[in-house]
Amino acid sequence: MTDNPGFRATVLTLYPEMFPGHLAHSLAGKALERGDWQVEPVQIRDFATDRHRTVDDTPAGGGAGMVLKPDILARAIDSLGTDDPRPRLLMSPRGRPLTQARVRALAAGPGVVIVCGRFEGVDQRVIEARALEEVSIGDYILSGGEPAALILLDAIVRILPGVMGNALSGDHESFEANLLEHPHYTRPQIFEGREIPAVLTSGNHGAIARWRHEEAVKLTRARRPDLLPAAEPADKDKKPR
Repeated sequence: MTDNPGFRATVLTLYPEMFPGHLAHSLAGKALERGDWQVEPVQIRDFATDRHRTVDDTPAGGGAGMVLKPDILARAIDSLGTDDPRPRLLMSPRGRPLTQARVRALAAGPGVVIVCGRFEGVDQRVIEARALEEVSIGDYILSGGEPAALILLDAIVRILPGVMGNALSGDHESFEANLLEHPHYTRPQIFEGREIPAVLTSGNHGAIARWRHEEAVKLTRARRPDLLPAAEPADKDKKPR
């Protein structure tokens, strides 16, 4: 570990053994070993006060499932200190959809505190009292917030300075300019009768940049037309980075 703590993630969870998970491998894992970022899982159950370490109770008004208790979660959050500047995120399917712009904003900060819910959800009062920002990774339901937290951290960590081998690797990816990424090709030149588009082997960098932008627009129009109004306009005189 280095003296510089880098990006620091604290994850409040009932399953701390799930972290760092897949982020202990590949480039993210190497960055973790270097101390470019840190992840600290905190066991929510440690803040229960009864001998059974109970963390949930039946929902007010009746219904199926259980709800994570506000007093216990509040104690877990408060254990991090009142002067912690990191945003407090709650992984939740009813949260605002995660975007690449939000990922970049989080990556530019000192880190995050992530709360992973379980059961039917988290008591609304602790969400309000501790100013938790609800974040969704998609319109589907998971068994808990841990997989979503790992996805969020994956998106953040990979764009931290020094994590990716090529600092420009993320510049032309999907969503960076509100466009889906253009198609990619590599050798062999011909695969099962399909050739690499000639423009990509022409050596004409301006033509390559225009082709990539046009293909990105075409894909976005077909698959995610909702992105196009905010898409970055093509600059035909702009040299590829």
